[in-house]
Amino acid sequence: MAAGNNGARQIASLLRSNSRLDSGVCRNCQEALGRRSFATATVSSDTASPSSAIPLAAAADTVQNFPYRIKAGIILSRAPRITRDLTPFEKSFYFYQRRLNERLALPFTRYFYFKRGTPTDEEWKRKFKDRQTPARDIGKYNAYSETAWNDELLVGATESEPQNQVDALVRDAEGFSLSESDGDAIHDEVPKPLPRITEADKSGDEKSLDRALQRTLYLLVKAKQGYWKFPSVVLNAKENIRAGAERSLLQSAGPNMNVWTVGYHPISHYVQNFTKPIIDPATGAELKGEKTFFLKGRILAGQANIAENMQDVIDFKWLSKEEIQKHVMLPYWSAIKNALPER
Repeated sequence: MAAGNNGARQIASLLRSNSRLDSGVCRNCQEALGRRSFATATVSSDTASPSSAIPLAAAADTVQNFPYRIKAGIILSRAPRITRDLTPFEKSFYFYQRRLNERLALPFTRYFYFKRGTPTDEEWKRKFKDRQTPARDIGKYNAYSETAWNDELLVGATESEPQNQVDALVRDAEGFSLSESDGDAIHDEVPKPLPRITEADKSGDEKSLDRALQRTLYLLVKAKQGYWKFPSVVLNAKENIRAGAERSLLQSAGPNMNVWTVGYHPISHYVQNFTKPIIDPATGAELKGEKTFFLKGRILAGQANIAENMQDVIDFKWLSKEEIQKHVMLPYWSAIKNALPER
């Protein structure tokens, strides 16, 4: 029975005139391919690929006739040098944490650090009697008394002010020591921390890098036309944006700065449309405006010097974000403001 069925299949395959199956394929595969013969049909496509549809000459003309002049600029910044001022809530919170730590910590092991009867032991007893706690910057507070729970400051108290804590630490560090020559008590001079407000802040010197230590400062240059901007130049034919940004800083602010250019991609761009089109003298194309792409940069050392600049810069300033808004035009500010951090 099986042999007869096989013979019938072979005869049927030979009689199928429109069969396109290969004789080298097994019987089961021939049957499957025969049922799906419609899937082997190919559809010719007359659609040409996009790359072959555009002639090379037309692509070159498109690039040459681009209606905008491309410029590269750099947003050069000086990072904050000190931490920002604390808010009143933060001052109260951190002060409360220090007093709470005195309540939860074990008592200070005095004789482990100071031998009984020594001058250092006497000095410790004198200071502890005055402030009633081993901590030197939390005011007069006894963490093991009956009123230790009352560790919050009243309204108007100055113990949580940073300057008051600095003065307390300096007074504690000064102390007294015995002179070996005459035995008189002399006062130790302890260097105090530098003020957070510098002389440049007091004098209003906006060209100094030693001002606004809590803020990020940005280099702004003033063109001879009278407007302020970030350093920028027109890109050359075979120049990328990073090379153009570095060249703009060199030609605008001089070589006396150690600068780190962050990355190869712009962080902002500004589009300036002319009131009426102009003709580019280099290519003869009609220009509708300029597009400036800005890279991010950090100054590590040095200072700007515009004495021998090549971009007709007549002045420069190091300004914070809010100060930049007062110097630049409104469209320029709208294009760059989101690239400048709040602090």
